[in-house]
Amino acid sequence: MTATKKIKILQAIRQGKVGGGETHVLDLVKELDKDKYESVILSFTDGPMVDKLKADGFKTYVVHTEKPFNFKVWKAVKKIVEQEGIDLIHAHGTRANSNTFSSAKSFKKPLIYTVHGWSFHPDQSPLVKIIRTLSERFLVKVADKTICVSQSNLDEGKGKFPMPSSTVIVNGINQVKFNPDQDYKNIRKELGIAEDAVLVGYIARITAQKEPLTFLKAIAKIPVDLNVRFLIVGDGELKADMLVLCNELGLNSRIVFQDFRDDIPAILNGIDIFCLPSLWEGLPIALLEAMAMRKAIIATAIDGTKDLVTHLENGILVPTYSADKLAEAIEQLVNDPLLRNRIGLEAGKTVKEKFNIMDMTKKVEDVYDNVIDVFAEKYH
Repeated sequence: MTATKKIKILQAIRQGKVGGGETHVLDLVKELDKDKYESVILSFTDGPMVDKLKADGFKTYVVHTEKPFNFKVWKAVKKIVEQEGIDLIHAHGTRANSNTFSSAKSFKKPLIYTVHGWSFHPDQSPLVKIIRTLSERFLVKVADKTICVSQSNLDEGKGKFPMPSSTVIVNGINQVKFNPDQDYKNIRKELGIAEDAVLVGYIARITAQKEPLTFLKAIAKIPVDLNVRFLIVGDGELKADMLVLCNELGLNSRIVFQDFRDDIPAILNGIDIFCLPSLWEGLPIALLEAMAMRKAIIATAIDGTKDLVTHLENGILVPTYSADKLAEAIEQLVNDPLLRNRIGLEAGKTVKEKFNIMDMTKKVEDVYDNVIDVFAEKYH
């Protein structure tokens, strides 16, 4: 490889919908040194994130599958790797790795696997968990380097299978984009929410992982005379269930629903409290974004999130599936503006000091260079 030739990287993501892993890829490819690296995007579904990447000028392919290890799409992936002259494959997530490792091995290209949370989860049946664990064991083995986005994820993986070539690179946030000191449009005015109301936000893919129904049950436990409103932003397979439950619980007057929006910094600027009652996470980017905007956050005490949040210092941690504890935490922050402000300031400080997009990208670039050098010695 000559010094003048750019390193061409296939950035493979599982889907084109907006999620933490997809946002990570979007930020990473924008921040990578363009004089040295060229990113080509491969997504396994279409969606708003694919549209964003195309609009930003990245060559983007969609090979549709919603299944991991779908050998039917491997030929199409190999064709992209070959015709684009890819030097390295960076697979983000299980579906991406399971559908690109065959191309990497066929063409003797280095493969990097970033784990944005393992595919085995606490809520799965024992059989499913065993199958998922064996799958992850295989995917880590075929990767030349595995990156975990939190120490908790790395420790959990090492507790289940060998991970000799692995490291932790925490997610970073673009602190120019998520800057609480700049001016934003007035979201409250747009949505008809009073300026004096405490506004609680939930911004996420509305899926089982993010426990949206527990969030609604918590809202139902909060006194109706409290001056608090709720803003739910996102789409997903549980959105319809959420709307039905909202109606059944009589919460329609207290909640404003919005589909996916691309003005998340403005949304975050307009809220006071951010809730993320997830069941599992890698290192939640939505939480990092809210913290960067100095918002008081409430999240579940799970791996990944616990790496980020210290209870009552830079956020409040609650148990999973507990509508009661979530409601208590919301009430506590609604009724105590001084605590809300203090936690928000600490949250902002945490992200500024430890979760910078530039630091993250430099560490990823170092991994690229190291893996390519090792491969060059091995095959040339």
